[in-house]
Amino acid sequence: MVPLDELLWFIGVLAAASAVAGFLAGLFGIGGGAIIVPVLYQAFTLLDTPDSVRMHLSVGTSLAVIVPTSISSFRAHYRNKAPDISLLKSWILMVPLGVVVASVVVAETSSAVLRGIFAVIAVLVGLRMIFDRESWRLGTDLPPNPIRALVGFVIGFLSALIGVGGGILNNTFMTTYGRPLHQAVATSSGVGILISIPGVIGFIWAGWGNPDLPIYSTGYVNWIAFVLTIPITLLMAPIGANSAHRLNRRHLETAFGIFLFIVAGRFVWSFL
Repeated sequence: MVPLDELLWFIGVLAAASAVAGFLAGLFGIGGGAIIVPVLYQAFTLLDTPDSVRMHLSVGTSLAVIVPTSISSFRAHYRNKAPDISLLKSWILMVPLGVVVASVVVAETSSAVLRGIFAVIAVLVGLRMIFDRESWRLGTDLPPNPIRALVGFVIGFLSALIGVGGGILNNTFMTTYGRPLHQAVATSSGVGILISIPGVIGFIWAGWGNPDLPIYSTGYVNWIAFVLTIPITLLMAPIGANSAHRLNRRHLETAFGIFLFIVAGRFVWSFL
């Protein structure tokens, strides 16, 4: 039996972390793991979760949270006929394949390596957010196969490794090839489904039976964090969104880029 005071502390820390994640997601307009993972990581740190599973739990739990949110988002976008369905159909095997490969890699990867991967990707995306220009284009339409299929695999692989729904990577891919941002965002909600569902299964398998897991965890998914994160983030996201209206798009992109630099710095500092 888990002591009541330990359980209440666990719930309290995760509730506060979820509130921060929801506010930042609404503020920056990106409701995915790029925010949830570092916030959960900090929560698990405060809860003295062993370092060997801390990052794995943050990534796996983030993917679990993305499942219902991406399904809800995709349904809304689909009603408006906004997603690029042909692109999603062409990725229906390649994106999950990338996720499966990532799950196998995670099973043999240390928490330090996962933090390093997240930090590197956070810096690269942060640089793009800060220095992005409308003139940065590689073409006027998406490339054909096999390049398109390879991109889908890479998006699935990298997204599963760091616990995100693929929005940042897919948005970058589609807008770089001339697609409008609103279509990229709508399509990313579908990519999130292709990533999160096999990702959750893979992370449960990868962490199955690990003795260092905290209470109420199945593999690398913590169900207390999952149950708390969804309603609290949904409650706090509109507050962050209302705050975002006071800033223009470039200010938000710069702020999010700086946030990613801070996250990367936090993970680099954890190596010291």
